[in-house]
Amino acid sequence: MGKAIEITDANFEEIIKSEQPILVDFWAEWCGPCKMIGPVVEELAGDYDGKAVIGKVDVDANPSVAQAFGIRSIPTLLFFKGGQIVDKQIGAVPKSVLAQKLDAQL
Repeated sequence: MGKAIEITDANFEEIIKSEQPILVDFWAEWCGPCKMIGPVVEELAGDYDGKAVIGKVDVDANPSVAQAFGIRSIPTLLFFKGGQIVDKQIGAVPKSVLAQKLDAQL
């Protein structure tokens, strides 16, 4: 079963180069909606293991990545393909919404 990988300021550039679609969850420990969507992101990591890269960025611990993408509201989920942002979701949403956005990139 896959698990969402921890993405940091240090490893972000390397991860974003993946050939697979990437979902990045920008979150923080103190954020209520982030805690609601966190388990959904972990489920997606299992569902899409081998098909997509699912990762999480703690915005408090990794301010550079969050700042680079102008993250002002969390949770913000960015979808990357070929190193470029192809979709975005702000706020907690049902798993089906995120799965649909991921499927569109596969």
